[in-house]
Amino acid sequence: MGARVTRVFRNFNVENRARREITKEKPTPAPRHPTARLDAMADSPEIKEEVLRKDDRFLTLLKDVYVESRDPPVQVKDGGGEHLPCKQEEKRLTKLGHLEALDVKKVSKGKISIVEALTLLNNHKLQPQIWTAEKIAAEYSLELKEVNSLLEFFIPFTVQEFPKETKKAIKSHKPKQLT
Repeated sequence: MGARVTRVFRNFNVENRARREITKEKPTPAPRHPTARLDAMADSPEIKEEVLRKDDRFLTLLKDVYVESRDPPVQVKDGGGEHLPCKQEEKRLTKLGHLEALDVKKVSKGKISIVEALTLLNNHKLQPQIWTAEKIAAEYSLELKEVNSLLEFFIPFTVQEFPKETKKAIKSHKPKQLT
């Protein structure tokens, strides 16, 4: 509906407005600057002669100029291969268990996959005496500081099921009647 209203205002008196714009006198263009006419002056024989004439004074000055260029000495740095890896990254096989199809097969040392992270967090949660930070760091080739941070800041979800008696108790609760 909004388009209909705007169309009415847009098309109001269109022909008269168009006729008014067409019948207006066109403004005269601004005069050109005299330097804009250099192309016409380039055809004159005096200018061509001046351009082609060789000046002896400039030629002698040009002969006196001698340019000597030398490349700077090449400096070899000891750490020239900083951007290139010194050696191939060491890879290790992942410890996946029953979730093998969901994850990658090889991971760089010092890193773990998502499935491994969830597995080690769950193992630590269920058996913290057995799966200590030191054992996890040794098992997965990680640094102890990173493992401690991982165990401190990441906690896996827990699934809790409520007993059926609780559900019945909730359903049997009758709201108070207002009198």
